[in-house]
Amino acid sequence: MRYLDEFRDSGLARRLLDDITRTITRPWSLMEVCGGQTHSIIRHGIDQMLPDSIELIHGPGCPVCVTPLNVIDKALDIASRSDVVFCSFGDMLRVPGSRRDLFRVKSAGADVRVVYSPLDALNVARREPQRQVVFFGVGFETTAPAIAMAARQALRLGLHNFSLLVSHVRVPPAIETVLQSPGCRVQAFLAAGHVCSVMGTAEYPALCDSYRVPIVVTGFEPLDVLEGIRRAVRQLERGEHRVENAYPRAVPAQGNPAALRTLREVFTTTDRSWRGIGVIPSSGWRLRDAYRDLDAEYRFDVGDLTVEESPVCRSGEVLQGRLKPRECPAFGTTCTPRTPLGATMVSSEGACAAYYLYRGVGTPQVKERVIRD
Repeated sequence: MRYLDEFRDSGLARRLLDDITRTITRPWSLMEVCGGQTHSIIRHGIDQMLPDSIELIHGPGCPVCVTPLNVIDKALDIASRSDVVFCSFGDMLRVPGSRRDLFRVKSAGADVRVVYSPLDALNVARREPQRQVVFFGVGFETTAPAIAMAARQALRLGLHNFSLLVSHVRVPPAIETVLQSPGCRVQAFLAAGHVCSVMGTAEYPALCDSYRVPIVVTGFEPLDVLEGIRRAVRQLERGEHRVENAYPRAVPAQGNPAALRTLREVFTTTDRSWRGIGVIPSSGWRLRDAYRDLDAEYRFDVGDLTVEESPVCRSGEVLQGRLKPRECPAFGTTCTPRTPLGATMVSSEGACAAYYLYRGVGTPQVKERVIRD
């Protein structure tokens, strides 16, 4: 735990913590909307360093975690076919479907390959024209431009053996769903800086005004997170509710114009189901009609596949901020990284994985540990 003490005692971290402590006069609940921020918070013990009157609620900030079970089963169905090369980012291979995951499909003989870009999958399709090559497109607005570029390039090249299984989700509708949920306790949000680097901040002022909540665009390093918290608390104490950019080195207000043009050309918004949460209106993207031939759901006829979620896994409550991972009876017992019930335990940005990795299993969570160790 020495690195926690070093972080806490660093000059800037101490000044930020002191400023938060001096500013706060009442309890406040803040939600971070990014799994990367959640991992930074738990790894560095930021939630344990803050005054007791500040609660950090972990939101649906992991696109792998919110990919619905039926989409995972569609991926498994397609990947199992003998004529298919199924390409995916590595973090999707351990995500459980209703009965198995992509690793098990691969071990049974399927051609499942980890790639680092959808353009890598596109190159596979060019090298192996006799095979159907499918890329599993999962992510928030951050990864969507690269998938859109691959779709546009495939159309330009006339690659008839390349397609995309798309499950992209959008952050602002998820924030609104959290705010509309019964018993919502969230009073301010730390918005995901990488999403805003693509999309800009134009969608957030309406949410601030409608629900009277501050939204602070925040980075991912521990000092970035502390600065986001400091600004959110300052707004709450002043009765303000506006968008504030605490990550200007990466986020221009207008976002990335070139990426936005590509997204508008390839995708259109659609209602999207979020695992453990349900359908959120206009919260996802699908391929436009001009790109329908690249839609793997259409090409492999898996669009109507439906499955039931596990009644044991409570990851939906974790994703909505209603439950801390340790409060789930399955955490660390029947649900571990080796035997996950849900994606929140295996994703590199999942809240359950963060608690399992950085907080240990079966030990009480106490603030004194951060201070003494």
